[in-house]
Order: sequence, then structure tokens, then C-alpha cells
Amino acid sequence: MYQHKWVSGEAIPLPVGKAVCIGRNYVAHAQELNNPIPESPLLFIKPSSAFCDFSPVFMINEQLGEHHYEAELVLLVGETITAQTEKPLSSISGVGVGLDLTLRHLQTQLKAQGHPWERAKAFDGSACLSAFIATEGLELSHALEFKFWQNDQLRQHGETDMMIFKLGHLLKEIAQYFTLQPGDIVMTGTPQGVGKLSIGDTLALQLGDCEKVQSQVQSRPQQF
Repeated sequence: MYQHKWVSGEAIPLPVGKAVCIGRNYVAHAQELNNPIPESPLLFIKPSSAFCDFSPVFMINEQLGEHHYEAELVLLVGETITAQTEKPLSSISGVGVGLDLTLRHLQTQLKAQGHPWERAKAFDGSACLSAFIATEGLELSHALEFKFWQNDQLRQHGETDMMIFKLGHLLKEIAQYFTLQPGDIVMTGTPQGVGKLSIGDTLALQLGDCEKVQSQVQSRPQQF
């Protein structure tokens, strides 16, 4: 069962809450999928059942269809954030990286029909998360970067300076609609370079100058 962890391996004494995710927060990513540039943050939610550890392996259910990776900077909420919270970044206790897994073909169908994305975005195991580093002594308003490799090929490189909506603005916008509670996470959007995962892929995520986190994609046992 998933539990938030520090990079030291120690469990973080917070519940596992929801994930509030940001769509189309990088111009180049919106363009690569032929989507319009949003005028305000595009928000959607994943339940706690979507959470899984990125490393050392994670499993995908091939019966659901083709899985695409979307690497993202992830914020861990340590204290409640509401619309009245003046400095929401100070309520973030950890930062990490993760994959927002997407059933791309299904998402395209749902979008064409004007339906919600949950089937394509919020399925079990669709939020693959690294361990978190503590934000104490880390200035979240400064530039943060992350990278994602697939089979030793750099696929994605994101920086907070490249985001359409910066971290503080995102938290304020989210809190207008959803109270962020301790143990919730915010997946802040993916840069260009998204693509298909295959069984046996070797993957790596890196936050800033931290050590790379390695993983491998495996097939989830058939359930029906």
C-alpha cells in the first residue's frame, strides 16, 4: 500500500489524500497535443487509489490500453490550504517528481464526446510518485527543474520558470475550489515530450541535482 516517504526512506506521518493535477501548464506541451493555451489553470483530481511508488518498479494494466507518461513536479501539502491562506507555498512540506499516467486514446475519445477525463486519468496506479525532499531551507519561489529518461534517452525536461501558471498562483487558484489538506499532493503539469510506455522500459526521474530515481515498467497481472 502506498505511503508518502522522504528520500531517506522514512515514512512521512501524513495521510494519503487526493491529487489535484494541472493540465496544459507548459505552452509547448499544449501545442504538441494540439490543445489551446489555457487562460486559467485546468484542474482535475485523482483519488488516493491512483497513488503508487515510482521506484523500483510499477505496473501497468495493458487491458486498459496504451499508457502515456507525463513527468511532473509534485508538491506535498503539509498544512491545510484554503482560499484565505495568504502564503500557500509555506504550507508545502515536500517536493518530488512523478508520472501522471494517461490512457491517451481513451482521453482523446472522452474529449471528443465532451465527457470528463477520469477514466483516462484517475485509474488505479495512474500517479507514480518519487520520495519527497523536505522544503525546509528550499525556496519554492525560485526555479526548480526536473528531468525524465526512458531507456537512457532524455524525454522531458521541465522548469518552474517555463510554467504558464507558477506554483504560488496554482495553489491560490486550486484553493478557491478545493481545500488542500495535509497529505494531498499537487501535480503541477508536464512539459513537452510525452509518449508511450512499454513493458520492460527502464525509466529515471531526477529533481534538480538530486540523485536519479530508477524504475522499470512491468505488466500488472490479469484481473479479468
